[in-house]
Amino acid sequence: MQTAREAECRLLHDAVEQAQQGDERAFRTVYQTLHPRLLAYARALVGATEAEDVLSDSWLQIARDLHKFRGDGAGFHGWCSRIVRNRALDHIRWHKRRPEAPDDLSVILERPAPDDTSEQALDTLGTERAMALVAQLPQQQAEAVILLAVVGLDAKRAAGILGKRVGAVRTAAHRGIRKLSGLVAESAHT
Repeated sequence: MQTAREAECRLLHDAVEQAQQGDERAFRTVYQTLHPRLLAYARALVGATEAEDVLSDSWLQIARDLHKFRGDGAGFHGWCSRIVRNRALDHIRWHKRRPEAPDDLSVILERPAPDDTSEQALDTLGTERAMALVAQLPQQQAEAVILLAVVGLDAKRAAGILGKRVGAVRTAAHRGIRKLSGLVAESAHT
């Protein structure tokens, strides 16, 4: 009997193969399957305000290089996560070289507000709270937790992305989750 993870990997594998043949509906399936997890990973790396830009660049590269990918669904998931990480690191390096000039306040006040429904606000608040807690972790622990728990990669693929040993990734994730547990307990008492 297949686990949910194995079924998702099989679905992703089939969709990737079809997308490589030019099936747009299959690419849409790939996108819908991976986008939420990759967005969470990008948020952990560059913050919520920059994550969409990083992920847009990542999806452009994924679409451009899709024909080059060889492997199964889990491998594709890892391949996409590595692309997101590389685009995020590029983004961080670019911003260090070119600091942004602050916007004039009058320009900010004239910008239209994004659509705001109560459901979106609650979803965002929950996600932002969780990501704020993860952001309090040391970077290695935060990335390990995000890749394993949010993105859904196994330790071997996460280790490949991070350039670490599998045991080091598992240890970092374990320590990160233990620390998150303490942070959640602290925030419940305040």
